[in-house]
Amino acid sequence: MLEARNLTLHHGGSQILHGIDIDARPGRVTCVMGNNGVGKTSLLSLLAGRHPRSGGTIRLDGRELGRVTAQQMARMGVGYVPQGRAIFPMLTVRENMETGFACLPRNQRSIPDEIFDSFPVLAEMAHRRGGDLSGGQQQQLAIARALITRPRVLLLDEPTEGIQPNIIAQIGRVVATLRERGDMAIVLVEQYFDFAWDLGDDFLVLERGRAVAHGSKADLRREDLHARLAGHAAA
Repeated sequence: MLEARNLTLHHGGSQILHGIDIDARPGRVTCVMGNNGVGKTSLLSLLAGRHPRSGGTIRLDGRELGRVTAQQMARMGVGYVPQGRAIFPMLTVRENMETGFACLPRNQRSIPDEIFDSFPVLAEMAHRRGGDLSGGQQQQLAIARALITRPRVLLLDEPTEGIQPNIIAQIGRVVATLRERGDMAIVLVEQYFDFAWDLGDDFLVLERGRAVAHGSKADLRREDLHARLAGHAAA
């Protein structure tokens, strides 16, 4: 679904990403892992069209993409849930979700029932302002907003950050259901190791903007991956 090769990214005079390869395939979760400041969020922002890459290629459904904007990527089926949620605090929950309509044709501008099935609290609080929700509820809202765009590729940046355990479990169930549906590719940036390992099919570990480990779950040992990440944190 989404293939990227030799991605590089610069910010000012600094190079943030160095030759990153990543694949996101339907029915699979690709986990991008590493400690703070290694380039995980920058990679997702690049894939979402929010930052222009310095080099490398991106293909979506086999079609090579040139310079594209975030709006163009959304229209092509790439949904993005940013770190920090980025909901609109003064809009209601329903209005926040309806902002996802912007990249859809008019005949698709509705909130599917499965959104409220996955996140019942959003139905209960549809007329509350987004800023009045708890952090966990805002995270559910951010994911729902992305799903309303009918993405074929879903980019999730640290969905468990600052979230209570029961909502982490709920988000995990939703991601697992989306994966099992088989028609969506999911890229998950995550530092919570157990959450990532339970959901992940493929793994990419970054350190200082470079890939230092990658492979499928079948090719990796849980203990080795955990030790590598723990070692980087200690260093």
